[in-house]
Amino acid sequence: MRSIAVYIHELPDWPKLEWNSAALLESASRLRLKQGSLLGRMQSLGFPERDETELQTLTQDVVKSSEIEGEILKPDRVRSSVARQLGLDAAAIHPRDRRIDGVVEMTLEATRNYRDPLTPERLFRWHRSLFPAAPGIQVGAWRDDAKGPMRVVSGRHVVHFEAPPAGRLEAEMDAFFESVNRTGDVDPLLKAGVAHLWFLTVHPFEDGNGRIGRAIADWALARSEGSARRYYSLSAQIRRDRAGYYEILERTQKGGLDITEWLRWFLDCMDRALSETEASLAVVLRRDRFWKQHGPAIGNDRQRKILNLLLSGGFEGKLTTSKWAALAKCSQDSAGRDIQALVAKGILIQNPGRGRSTSYSLVES
Repeated sequence: MRSIAVYIHELPDWPKLEWNSAALLESASRLRLKQGSLLGRMQSLGFPERDETELQTLTQDVVKSSEIEGEILKPDRVRSSVARQLGLDAAAIHPRDRRIDGVVEMTLEATRNYRDPLTPERLFRWHRSLFPAAPGIQVGAWRDDAKGPMRVVSGRHVVHFEAPPAGRLEAEMDAFFESVNRTGDVDPLLKAGVAHLWFLTVHPFEDGNGRIGRAIADWALARSEGSARRYYSLSAQIRRDRAGYYEILERTQKGGLDITEWLRWFLDCMDRALSETEASLAVVLRRDRFWKQHGPAIGNDRQRKILNLLLSGGFEGKLTTSKWAALAKCSQDSAGRDIQALVAKGILIQNPGRGRSTSYSLVES
């Protein structure tokens, strides 16, 4: 037996986590304003734009959360599964994949039903969704440590963390559920960070703790916003700084019960996620504004296709007649007529230069 505590769950006052609220106040206040601004701007969009933004966000969230654990999922298949489960026509063209459908199902259930409390049975369902066919893994139940202590290990058997023994799990999870389901006691944004850290510290499942822990954070964030729709991905930002994520988790779990540093990292990560969405939303808002202004003037589907590529940033290089013809699958003459019609309506403008180098750009509006 060790004579001193190594992990926070071994400290006498665990799980009485504490933090410096004053030190986090400015970050939390800024994030609440960003959350409200984002939701307000999304409400100004039509349903198709909101659906597409959520579809992109959830696809990214599922792909990146799995990548953090070293599992690579094909984005087009994830997008298809998300679209299918949201009841959207977009991209629902790939055959079903039980494993991908399960991850998507868990992600959607966590946020769509954010008003529902977390319970053992709910987490067991998530776990079964993650592992629809996993021989050798104890699924839909707390781990029993039959294979030895639950440890996070890397490299040459370097132990980064050891979770509480299985005999403590019932009491540990009872305390966890009692705390995270309580409302009004802690700033909702901080509660999301606390819940994520607490769950990962207990590490109650044999596998899948990371993805379920991030789903719990998303559940708590959806609660903080009062919205089931997800327009930003915390997992995508964690994936970008995976090394920093694991480093701050390990340092916090080997520290004291003051988790201010972890919560500052969590809030900064969320800040980056919101900022990235704001940047991508600018593209969506521009496209929405464009079609409200110019939609009736667009004469055919070829023009709509190429204009959408220009508006979404999916067009590489300069727009020329030859490139239009190739992308729209039409003749050079048809491409030229399409372009000149849009120039005449003030939608496209010819760039300096003539001959083969003649190119066109969208008129900014």
